[in-house]
Amino acid sequence: MIFFTTLAGAAQGLMLALVGVDVAAIVGRVPTPAAAFFLGGAAIVLALCAVGLVAATFHLGRPMRAWRAVFMWRTSWLSREVIVLPLFMAVVALWALAHWLDAPTRALGIVAVVLAVALFVCTGMIYAAVAVIREWASPLTPVNFAALGLASGFTLAAAVAAFAAPGLVEVLAAAALVAIAAGAVTRGAATWRNATLRPKTTLQTAIGVRHPRIVQASQGAMGGTFNTREFFHGVAEAKLPRLRWVMALAAIVVPAMLLALVLSAHLGPAAAFVAAVAVQYSGLLVERWLFFAEGKHPQNLYYQRIG
Repeated sequence: MIFFTTLAGAAQGLMLALVGVDVAAIVGRVPTPAAAFFLGGAAIVLALCAVGLVAATFHLGRPMRAWRAVFMWRTSWLSREVIVLPLFMAVVALWALAHWLDAPTRALGIVAVVLAVALFVCTGMIYAAVAVIREWASPLTPVNFAALGLASGFTLAAAVAAFAAPGLVEVLAAAALVAIAAGAVTRGAATWRNATLRPKTTLQTAIGVRHPRIVQASQGAMGGTFNTREFFHGVAEAKLPRLRWVMALAAIVVPAMLLALVLSAHLGPAAAFVAAVAVQYSGLLVERWLFFAEGKHPQNLYYQRIG
């Protein structure tokens, strides 16, 4: 799910950037880029979604039964995501075809934007709706998914422009900087919120004993179980702050510096944009791993490691 959420998020952000440029060109606010910019960008959107879907199948116990998820759309955000994602990909493909045929694209672009936003909401709400994990159960979860998706998508759009539409590099790099700043604010707010949460469940409340000092001497199982494998991240808590610094540098600071340098020079080599995309994505992988690791599962009270 780490790969799926980051790849799909970048694809959605890139598509929003492409549609934004398309609309701006239609109304005369920016020069109309070559069709290669839109076609190449759309191809990257579809490729990212496809790779993300393949990565997501490894999360499923029985991938051949994944199609059954669509039947729970009334109550399940996962089902809604399963429905919205292929619709989004189909509309992106039609939008690219319209560009190739030089046909009107505005209506398809609007539909693609609506589906991209809906997909951000569905993906974020899968985790925000899990009330028992308080670190996820917050409006900041879908907002953060969207903000970081926009940041990576606009950075990727600037990289595509460096190859196919140099006249759009500066405006897209500036938009990427704004999106990166927004992502830094939302991720920082989520990190602060999670750090200040007070647990509602403790060892005392879990076993009904009010003694102030309870030591758990056994993990509760003679060997590994599903619970001990699937709900523990396996990294010492002391290392998490270091990973947060790695995430901040790679996902926020370094890409922002590269884009700012390009803007200050008015135009930079395409390699700078490729480097910004690569470094930022590596940081987003760390960010998404931290998102899952920060979730405190109440069941872990019964399966703590021996101190």
